[in-house]
Amino acid sequence: MSNRNWFRLKIQALFGFPGNGTSAGRYRVLRRNITILMLLVTLVPLSVMAVINYYQYRKTLREETIKPLMTLANKTRHSFDLYFEERLSTVRFIASTYSFEELSDKKTLNRIFRVLKTEFGGFVDLGLIGQDGTQVTYAGPYNLLGKNYREQTWFHEVVLRGVYISDVFLGYRKFPHVAIAVQRLMENGHFWIVRATIDTGRLNSLVASKDLEPEIDAFLINRLGILQTPSKYYGDVLQQCPLSVPAKAFGINVLESLEPKGRKVLIAYSSLSHPDYTLIIVKPQSLVLKSWYTLKSKIVLIFLTSVTLIMIVIFRLTGYFVVRMKQSDEKREAAFRELEHSHKLSSIGRLAAGVAHEINNPMAIINEKAGLIKDLIENTSDFKDKEKILSLVNSILHSVDRCKTITHRLLGFARRLEVNIDVLSLNELLKEVLSFIEKEIQYRNVHLKLQFDPDLPKITSDWGQLEQVFLNILTNALTAVEDGGMITIITRGNDMETVMVSIRDNGCGMSEETLEHIFEPFFTKKKYGTGLGLPITYGIVKKLGGDIQVQSKEGEGTTFTVFLPKNFKHVRGN
Repeated sequence: MSNRNWFRLKIQALFGFPGNGTSAGRYRVLRRNITILMLLVTLVPLSVMAVINYYQYRKTLREETIKPLMTLANKTRHSFDLYFEERLSTVRFIASTYSFEELSDKKTLNRIFRVLKTEFGGFVDLGLIGQDGTQVTYAGPYNLLGKNYREQTWFHEVVLRGVYISDVFLGYRKFPHVAIAVQRLMENGHFWIVRATIDTGRLNSLVASKDLEPEIDAFLINRLGILQTPSKYYGDVLQQCPLSVPAKAFGINVLESLEPKGRKVLIAYSSLSHPDYTLIIVKPQSLVLKSWYTLKSKIVLIFLTSVTLIMIVIFRLTGYFVVRMKQSDEKREAAFRELEHSHKLSSIGRLAAGVAHEINNPMAIINEKAGLIKDLIENTSDFKDKEKILSLVNSILHSVDRCKTITHRLLGFARRLEVNIDVLSLNELLKEVLSFIEKEIQYRNVHLKLQFDPDLPKITSDWGQLEQVFLNILTNALTAVEDGGMITIITRGNDMETVMVSIRDNGCGMSEETLEHIFEPFFTKKKYGTGLGLPITYGIVKKLGGDIQVQSKEGEGTTFTVFLPKNFKHVRGN
């Protein structure tokens, strides 16, 4: 039993439709059974999954919404802590590495400041402040040299604690910035301070880098609730935050609250290590409910979409099975016809070889006898009908040559011909081939465009067989073009090993289906063609170690490209 019949019987047994009867009856039974089976297999699990997801989502809704918010707050806080710690460590490094005398040198301080701006970015200025609070040296865009900070609160705080990071303030610079100051205490009890200011734009960039959803807001406040970074919904830098949040919080905390507009929000907050800031992340609770409504809508949509797709697949699958059964029978019949055709082609090939041999023998005798008669007449004195007889003998010899050409082509299709290798010029060979069809080209007013490479190297190949190749291609091109059409012939070196000849016409072109069969024996679209020209051409090119490619489009024309080796090494029996 064949695999196809076995598969058909298994389908019949599985879905319960009879093996005989009309095709329409089998189709109806198959469609009904697949519909029932697929509905049971898909709708029941989908319904169970929908119910389980409903209760499971309600149970874990708060956990699923708060955990990501806490994770986001933790990552954001870590980014701010890392940013401030990096800047503070940089200022500490400068204070501990350089001496007071070195930093008092304006050139040295300017060089350090340039390195800070280049490597870290965000630094606005850098200064050295003496024990009396006076700015000893300064690097930056402002005129702060000699300014005294002894009465400033931050000066006393840095003296007391050793380090100081300020809140965001405007100050002399008239734009939001943060000051970082580090004390360097000497062994003799004297001290000096390195003070730098950084741009708050980098803080804003840290918030933006988190790619928050449009409805989520994140910002920093100080212990008095003053905004240290701008907020989407609660004000700009240095404005009072309207949300009520504890001034100091350890770890990540989440609370539910009402904003001034009455909207319910979830607030995640945590204090930074340095400075005394609190990170605030606000997420509207409507987003949580939106997620729930979205989930319910998606469950219904997935359920309905799945049912629809299943029904479509059922009908498509049923039709596919019926069509495949029909196609399998048609393919089997086509395979038998193709096999019969192949046997016929094989028989025609053998017959062609036999006919060619049988014709060649009497043609050789006719050629010899006609040649002998011609020699006798030419060596005989003039007589009354000498010219007429010579004309008849020449006609016989010409007909013998035509028969020889036909049998030669038949032999080329039926068996391999011997190769006669010689050094030749493709440009000269093509000119000679064109001389064969020159009259027809002139008569039909076909434009011939020659683009011969003057530096084309000579190749070793078979002159006669290449003549046949290009004559076949050019004859086809002439057949394809209308009167007044154009044929372009291009020769050039393809690479170090091969040369190329391209013959392009602007004729009728070929369809993709025709293009697939042009090198098959006896395939032709011509009314009186034999279908042997291109198969013989293909065989010759391959035998000479080359390749042939065809590009064609209906209504635009065809291009034949022949690639030939520069040095063909003939192997006997090839």
